[in-house]
Amino acid sequence: MKRCLTLSCMALLLFASLGTPARAADAPQSTITGSIAVVNDYLFRGLSQTNRKPAVQAGIEYDHHSGWYAGAWGSNISWLSDASTTAAPLSSSLEVDLYTGYRGSFSSDWTYDVGLYEYYYPGDYPPGFTRPYTTEGYVSLAYKTLSLKYSHSFTNLFGFPGSKNSGYLDLSWNYEFSPSWTLNTHVGHQDVANTPGFSYSDWKLGVTKAFGHGYSVALGYYDTNADRSVYTNAYGHFVGRATAVLTLSKAF
Repeated sequence: MKRCLTLSCMALLLFASLGTPARAADAPQSTITGSIAVVNDYLFRGLSQTNRKPAVQAGIEYDHHSGWYAGAWGSNISWLSDASTTAAPLSSSLEVDLYTGYRGSFSSDWTYDVGLYEYYYPGDYPPGFTRPYTTEGYVSLAYKTLSLKYSHSFTNLFGFPGSKNSGYLDLSWNYEFSPSWTLNTHVGHQDVANTPGFSYSDWKLGVTKAFGHGYSVALGYYDTNADRSVYTNAYGHFVGRATAVLTLSKAF
């Protein structure tokens, strides 16, 4: 019931916001943006969510001129079904995320962002299975192109029993070194509460080339120090291995 209430509240906030553009004359600075992307491997915090296979992803976001925003994002996944190679009653092929928050700045160089994020995985789960649905709060602080973000789970983290109050720390630097070319760097650490051996760090080095009309291409190299014995799925694939990811995207 708590999960349903959380999703319902976030959905109401999201869809209420999407109705606001009808009053565009009152808030001309409010916008709706979206994106669609294709990747050769969907990585989340350094771990493959699609067993090394491609994914199609799409998102939409409403930004109010006050700084408040709400959005939704989705992707195909397979990591839950990959837990077993048999026809087990554990099956989910979709991730749907809802989020809302507030962005602002306190100088020309410093910005901040605080919000709530819900990860939802519709599917079939056996009795007694810890569902992977996860609610996180986050706060970030950025100086120019350097940002530090912390995410804190208010629920169990992605199906790990007893993992409430886990945290993820993300340090990222995205530097436009030439017009339309951006260097992307990141290092992060996932702490999984009360589950020794499941915590790990991940990092990334990549580049993004922006084209006209919202098109872009990104290539990144990702790696982790995740425990192979913990993060190897039923197909024998280590989902935290070093991986090159190519992303083709269109923003609108």
